[in-house]
Amino acid sequence: MQEYERKQLLERIGREGSTLGVDIPERIEIQGEEIDLREFVFEIKRRETVPAGERDRVERAKRNLRRERLERKALIEEGEISFETGESVANAIIGIDRALEALESLGAESVAAEAKRQEAADTKRWMDFLKKALGNDDGPRIGGR
Repeated sequence: MQEYERKQLLERIGREGSTLGVDIPERIEIQGEEIDLREFVFEIKRRETVPAGERDRVERAKRNLRRERLERKALIEEGEISFETGESVANAIIGIDRALEALESLGAESVAAEAKRQEAADTKRWMDFLKKALGNDDGPRIGGR
């Protein structure tokens, strides 16, 4: 691969918005293991929130995807590969980036949704407390009042 081709591929994978319109790869090999990446991401995103037992699995997947991305980027930067192989590696990196974006956004939404639920529960408890403290709790009244 020529040096200008290498720079072109590196610029492409580093470009903001490079994942727009890109599909998550169906399958990908990470650390020597074949993974149904698209199915995994869609399975996790289908849920409203990530259950506690799945959070570790999602975090592990994100770490593995980041590690794989770095290894593939290093292959483009330093490897003696053809431009065609480099293009294939760059496409895989962009697919990994797309999967990471999907998994990262899920975490942010889950945290925001949890914060919103906590705030609503706190507000309800506060209102219940105020009603009782002010004697406006609409509960059964003693003496018919």
